[in-house]
Amino acid sequence: MTPFDFINSINNGKDIMVDEATENAYVPFVVNRGLSYFADTIMYANALNQVVNTDKKLQYHYLINTITPRKRFSKWAKKHDDSNIELVMNNYNYSYEKAAQVLSLLTKQQLDALKNKNNKGGIR
Repeated sequence: MTPFDFINSINNGKDIMVDEATENAYVPFVVNRGLSYFADTIMYANALNQVVNTDKKLQYHYLINTITPRKRFSKWAKKHDDSNIELVMNNYNYSYEKAAQVLSLLTKQQLDALKNKNNKGGIR
């Protein structure tokens, strides 16, 4: 069982938590994150994020009984890999967050100079 199976069962209103194995497979954080993409379910997910220590089975049954069944589809937000951020991270020994801040300060010429400085040759 994956967290997406639980999200789909909550959206369809079908109870799939039948034994202890499925209860152990339930990850409340990921399910709440999946439900937070929709305007009609974000408040329920937030309410469960405030009571983290509640039993997994109770959290699941709260969601399945309070959220109205509906088709909900969304793309999960993913971090974009930017070669320029990696270039700044490697050149200045910055963290990802600090490199992202510095990248907005660098000009196109400065980025080209960094690329030429770190060019190791080869096909690419």
